[in-house]
Amino acid sequence: MAGQTVRLGVAQETLMIPLYGRAVESRKPEGEAVLRDPAAEAMVEAIDYDFSRFDGGPSLAGTVMRTNLFDHWVRTFLAENPDATVVEIGTGLNTRYERTDNGRAHWFELDLPDVIELRRTFFTDSPRRRMLAASVLDDDWTAAPQAQGGPYFLAAEAVLGYLPEEDVRRAIGMLAERFPGALLALDTTGPGMVDTQDSHDALSKVEAKLRWNCPDPRVLEEWHPGNRLLASHTFTTMPAEIRDKLPAQYQEMIANMTQQQLPQVEDYRLNLLRLG
Repeated sequence: MAGQTVRLGVAQETLMIPLYGRAVESRKPEGEAVLRDPAAEAMVEAIDYDFSRFDGGPSLAGTVMRTNLFDHWVRTFLAENPDATVVEIGTGLNTRYERTDNGRAHWFELDLPDVIELRRTFFTDSPRRRMLAASVLDDDWTAAPQAQGGPYFLAAEAVLGYLPEEDVRRAIGMLAERFPGALLALDTTGPGMVDTQDSHDALSKVEAKLRWNCPDPRVLEEWHPGNRLLASHTFTTMPAEIRDKLPAQYQEMIANMTQQQLPQVEDYRLNLLRLG
């Protein structure tokens, strides 16, 4: 029975979309699921929220494909840097630690106080895993991961698009100054999605609005000296090592999206940035 009451800010409510996406995916039969996330299933069962508003559209599958790519980047990074530090920016109710932790890395999970309060009903801090209640724009939250030491992988999944561009620039500049050389995974949204969000199958069901319009993520290289865009993918241009392992249903969906060349698909990008 659902029962955990949720009181979240407007932007924070969007965390329910990827949470539900992972739970729905995790319930699929063997061979049809991109990932397994029993923790997401349990949280959806425990939270008093109308998740059914997100049923029926393709965006749940999109959130799973995005998470799967971010997971791949984290696993690759930790394979090369097993004692590294991972920082989840706008962690929501993400469970990347459960899916990708190697038993040695240190994790910091950052989000606004109301989200962390909710998160603490499901997760607890440990010697290698710590929650931080702050905005990415706050000046002091970086002290804890800086004290732990790098190298660093920073993941900002479905977060920065809800900020105005000046705040995104400020955030990325601060991250580059505090964590030089770190990898930053982030998604960017162009006009095809920003301009149509009121009819979007998931975003139209919440009050939050995408604010940062980024048609070309190569602009991120200009925002701080030394920034370098290492990868930028749409759902139709996933790396072969990811695309080839997707279930048949996803392969068919990507083929259909490739044929249709929808602007809201083609200008939504998943990026890996080396901070200067």
